[in-house]
Amino acid sequence: MAGKIEARLQELGITLPDPPVPVASYQPYVVSGNQAVIAGQVTFLDGKLKYVGRIGETISVEQAEAATRLCALNVLAQLRAACGGDLDRVVQVVRLNAFFNCTPDFQDHPRVMNAASDLMAEIFGDAGRHTRVGVGVNSLPLNVPAELDGVFEIA
Repeated sequence: MAGKIEARLQELGITLPDPPVPVASYQPYVVSGNQAVIAGQVTFLDGKLKYVGRIGETISVEQAEAATRLCALNVLAQLRAACGGDLDRVVQVVRLNAFFNCTPDFQDHPRVMNAASDLMAEIFGDAGRHTRVGVGVNSLPLNVPAELDGVFEIA
């Protein structure tokens, strides 16, 4: 029988992707005590980059929102693996951090970040409300428009 969060994902029509394989020397997640820390996730889908480019140059705000949502889904895929397949173990989304590969004049970081924040609240309810940081940078690995990591309290 599916857990409460898996049922919620199904209700929302969300299928989590397979957790992406790390592209460098790091762990995709670390569980320490009652926290799961998820490494930065980018725009991989089915082993390929779905979004590549710079926000404000080759990536629109709407595409950046979709890219950030995909990063959030990849974070959740890693989180599910960290929780042994049981997202019902998530007690609280504590913090999300996002980096946006964008032009120097880009200013819609909060709007783009909302794609991840709103998704967490939609899935986890009040436990999905979190602190966050979203900053613009002049480049990201593989020229992706967004990278997202997170800290989660788990049971």
